[in-house]
Amino acid sequence: MNIEELRDYCLQKKGVTESFPFGEDTLVFKVADKMFLLTSLSEPHSFNAKCEPERAVELREQYEEVKPGYHMNKKHWNTVHTNGRLNDKQLRVMVDHSYELVLASLSKKMQKEIGEIE
Repeated sequence: MNIEELRDYCLQKKGVTESFPFGEDTLVFKVADKMFLLTSLSEPHSFNAKCEPERAVELREQYEEVKPGYHMNKKHWNTVHTNGRLNDKQLRVMVDHSYELVLASLSKKMQKEIGEIE
């Protein structure tokens, strides 16, 4: 998965916006103004994604491409390298998990506004 495919995949999700709050090199994806993924434009072969803590440890043990989140809370964030043995489906699952974690942390009212619940 290259950075364009990653961007397209993130932007397909309901309520997602992109911005550069940390400078022109770091592309950040948010749902309801809460960050769920970020990546560097100058080093586009990795991204940081939110992850449930126990699952984060499991992924790090299972895949050498998954490391504790660089410049992030390492309990809740992973840095995922996309140029290794992880396939696009596995990468999309990690993106989905991150999005779903942030979405679940939102109020029911906000989830309804986004269109994720009736």
